[in-house]
Amino acid sequence: MMRLPPFRYLAPKNALEVAGILNGEGPDAMIVAGGTDLYPNMKRRHQMPKTLVSLRHVDDLRGVQMNGGVTIGPNETLRSLERNVDLKTRLPALWTAVQSISTPLLRNMGTIGGNICLDTRCNYYNQNFEWRRAINFCMKCEGDTCWVAPSSSVCWAVNSSDTVPVLIALGATVTLVSVDGARTIPIHELFGTDGIEYLTKRKDEVLTRIDIPDQGEAKSVYRKVRRRGAFDFPVAAVAARLTLQGNTVEDVSLVLNAVGPTPVRCEEAEGVLRGNALTDERIAEAAQAAYRPAKPLDNTDYVSMWRKKMIRVEVKRALEGMRG
Repeated sequence: MMRLPPFRYLAPKNALEVAGILNGEGPDAMIVAGGTDLYPNMKRRHQMPKTLVSLRHVDDLRGVQMNGGVTIGPNETLRSLERNVDLKTRLPALWTAVQSISTPLLRNMGTIGGNICLDTRCNYYNQNFEWRRAINFCMKCEGDTCWVAPSSSVCWAVNSSDTVPVLIALGATVTLVSVDGARTIPIHELFGTDGIEYLTKRKDEVLTRIDIPDQGEAKSVYRKVRRRGAFDFPVAAVAARLTLQGNTVEDVSLVLNAVGPTPVRCEEAEGVLRGNALTDERIAEAAQAAYRPAKPLDNTDYVSMWRKKMIRVEVKRALEGMRG
C-alpha cells in the first residue's frame, strides 16, 4: 500500500487567507482542492509538500454566475458542473469536456480549478518511486534526463487537462490572487512550454475565478481521443469554436492538447478558415494545417505518430459537426 508522506493540513475560510498562508510558507506549501491528482502524486513521492492548504471550506471560490458571459468559481466540483443544465446549453464544449474527465466518483471530488492546474503527465514520470529509481529518475522529478527525449534540455511531459483547450478556444480569462493583489490574464498565458514549469502562476497565488465571455451565436465542440470511454486522460484533443454567417466563417478558434507540454493554438488552420466558406476542401486544408504544429512524443498511451494523425481526423470531425 502506498502511503502519504507526513504533512501539515490547514483549512482557511477565504481566498485571502489562502494567499497569506502560501506567502508565509513559501515553496513548502501546496494548495489541495479535490486532491484527485495531488494525493496520488504525493503517494508516489512526486510531490512532497510540508503543508497542504485546503480549499474545502473556501466558499467564495464556488458558484456559477451567468449574466451574458459565464463566471465559474474554481472550487466548483466537476460533478456540479456536469449537472448544470444551463452550462450544457450555453457552453456545450465545456460541458462535454467536464463530463469526459475521469469517473463519476472522482468528478464528485475533483474541481475545475484542479483540472486547469493539472500536473503534466508522462510514462516515465507517472510511475511508483521504485520504478523511477530503477531508471535513475527523470528530469521532472529528482533526475536530470528527459527519457522520452534524452537530448532535450526541457521536460516533455504532456498537458492532459480536458477543460483547458476549451477555455482557451472560448477566450476565457482567469484571476489570480496573492497578498500583493489580484491580476487577471487570458487563460492561455497561464501555461508555460516546459513540462516542469508548466504554469506561470506563482507559488503564492491562488486561482479565484474563471470568466468566459458571451459566446453570442458561436458554436463550440470538444473532441477527445483515449483508449477507454471513461477514466482515461486524453492522448489527443481538439477544442473548436466557430461563428458562421450563412456558410462563411466569421471567427474561429482551434486549440489542441495532449500533444505537447502546453496547449497548441492552430493559428494557421484558423487563417485557412476565417473569411471563407466552410467547404469540404477548406475543412481538409484546415485539418492538415492543424496537423503540422502537433508534436506528440512517445510519452503517453498509443504510438505517437498515430496520435498526430488523429489530430487531422478530429479537427475534420469537429468542423464538419459544427457545420451540420
